[in-house]
Amino acid sequence: MNRRSFIQLGLGAMSAMGAGVLAGCAGGAIAAATGGSANGAWDAAAFHAARRYLPTSYGQIAYVERGRGPVALLLHGFPLNGFQWRGVMAELAAHRRCIAPDWLGLGYTRVAQGQSVTPADQVGMLIAFLDKLGIDEVDVIANDSGGQVAQLLVAAHPQRVRSMLLSNCDTEIDSPPAAVVPVIEAARRGRFALDTFPPQLADHAFSRSDKGIGVLCFTYPQHPSDEAIDTYFRPLVESPERVRLTDAYAIGLDPNPLAGLEATLKQRTQPVRILWGTGDTIFSAASPDYLDRLFPNSRGVRRIEGAKLFFPEEFPHEVAQEALKLWASM
Repeated sequence: MNRRSFIQLGLGAMSAMGAGVLAGCAGGAIAAATGGSANGAWDAAAFHAARRYLPTSYGQIAYVERGRGPVALLLHGFPLNGFQWRGVMAELAAHRRCIAPDWLGLGYTRVAQGQSVTPADQVGMLIAFLDKLGIDEVDVIANDSGGQVAQLLVAAHPQRVRSMLLSNCDTEIDSPPAAVVPVIEAARRGRFALDTFPPQLADHAFSRSDKGIGVLCFTYPQHPSDEAIDTYFRPLVESPERVRLTDAYAIGLDPNPLAGLEATLKQRTQPVRILWGTGDTIFSAASPDYLDRLFPNSRGVRRIEGAKLFFPEEFPHEVAQEALKLWASM
C-alpha cells in the first residue's frame, strides 16, 4: 500500500460502504483478575471504568493512570485515544506512574466551549493538566501526532520533560505527511469524520480491511480489535459538536506546526530514543534518522521490521523495554 492510500480514510469510506451505512480463555485467571488480557493489559470495560476527568480551562480532560513512581506521560496518535497505551501501561506500571490523557478533540475529553484544538493548544492543555495534578517533570512516550506535540512540548517547556521515547511521528521535514493532506482537505469540507468513522463502526471487518484503518495503520490483520474500534471511533461522531471537533483536530495539522523548530530542538539535551516501525507508509522513512541527528542527546534508533504506524498497541513489550533501557541510561 502506498502513502497516498490514506485518501481512503478521508474520502473513500462512505462510497466503499454505500451511502446508507452509517478476554479469551487463554487469559485465564490473570485476565479475570485484571479486567484485561493475560499480560495484564486492561480490556475496554476496565479502561472505561478507570477513566477520570480533570477540570481545566481547556475542558474536562479525560485520562487514565496506572502504577506508581516517577510519571510517564503517554501521548496517543490520531484518531486514537489513551486506549492505545493499555498494554504499555501494564508493562510499565511497576516502574512508573503511567498517565495517558486524551487530546482535545479526540477520545473522551470534554472540550470547553469555544476552545480550539491545534497542536499548540494541546501543549497548553498538557501544561495545565500537569499543573493541576502537581506534576513537575515527566518521561514522555509518544506516537504519531502525539510525537509532534511532544516535540512542541520540549521546545516550549524543556524543564517539564525528563526524557522522550518517540515512535513513528511527525518531524519538521514531514508534517503534515503527504498521505494526511487528503484527510485535512476532507476535514475542511466538514466530511472527514462523517465519511470515515460511521462505516468502520458499522462493519468492523471493513475497518480491518485495506479500505479502513486496519491494513494501513496496523501490522496484524486482527487489529484493530472490535473493542478498540468502538473505543476509538464512537466518541468522534457521537454528536454534531464532536464531529466538528474531530474535523478541527485534522485541520489543525496544517500548516506544519513544527516549522522553524529545528534550531530550538537542537538545543534540547534531554535523552531521546527513537523506535520506528519500518512498515509505516504514512511517515517518511527518513524521519527516524532526522530525529537521531536533531537531538544532541539521542540514544539512537531501533527499527521494528514491518511494524506499521500504530505498532505501540501491538508491540507493548518492545515499547516498554526501550523505555526502561532509556530511563536506566540516565
